Amino acid sequence: MDSSQLFTAYMTIVRKEVSRFLRVWKQTIVPPVITTTLYYVIFGQFIGSRIGEVGGFSYMEFIVPGLVMMSVIMNSFSHVVSSFYMAKFQKTIEEILVSPTPYWVIIFGFITGGVIRGMVTWGIVLAVALFFTHVSFAHIGLTLLFAFLTSLLFALVGLLNGLIADSFDSTSVVPNFVLTPLTYLGWVFYSISMLPPIWQTISHANPILYMIDGFRYGMHGTSDIAPWISFVVLVGFCTVFFSIIWYMFSKWKGIRT
Repeated sequence: MDSSQLFTAYMTIVRKEVSRFLRVWKQTIVPPVITTTLYYVIFGQFIGSRIGEVGGFSYMEFIVPGLVMMSVIMNSFSHVVSSFYMAKFQKTIEEILVSPTPYWVIIFGFITGGVIRGMVTWGIVLAVALFFTHVSFAHIGLTLLFAFLTSLLFALVGLLNGLIADSFDSTSVVPNFVLTPLTYLGWVFYSISMLPPIWQTISHANPILYMIDGFRYGMHGTSDIAPWISFVVLVGFCTVFFSIIWYMFSKWKGIRT
């Protein structure tokens, strides 16, 4: 396939993925906005008024980066895992695989849909935050970079989950038992300085911590971990997951239900 054909194949998958979540926007866009709004009201307004400042910022300002990233993580992941598993279930993925379309085009097509949904959610949830607190960006470029890399990473995780899932129930194991606990323990609602030394050390094993801390640096200009370390961790995880997915595609592992 020449470059024009490759681009056409890629955009065909992307258009399908984007239209998929926009067509049912009441189920894909509205729920995370409502959920995050409740977090803003309950944690930011009611509880935050009693906590005061964290790291020199009001509690509401402090939790905004974490809540935004939590929405990005969940939406990027859920879009790709459900879309790819449905393609397996309906056997449409096999039709794509027997075409001349290279594996990398198929992979990027699926994860681009997840990235776009994650970034759309990012923008909407940030806009909602404006109704509750002041939103500023110390480093807008880094803010966008960490949001994009996080969305990319969890789109890849969603695709991997879709590959290994053997039932619809299997697609909910990772978000329920892995992503949710790691996200809540990833400095969304608290600073690492609030923890005892032993728990500060243990917390560094949580990869979501680096994503939220890097994004918080982009917004607030302060962080507990050097931004370049967070960047390296994100790029490293993206590379590892892409390599695993590439291998599974090349061996047709997890393609059939």
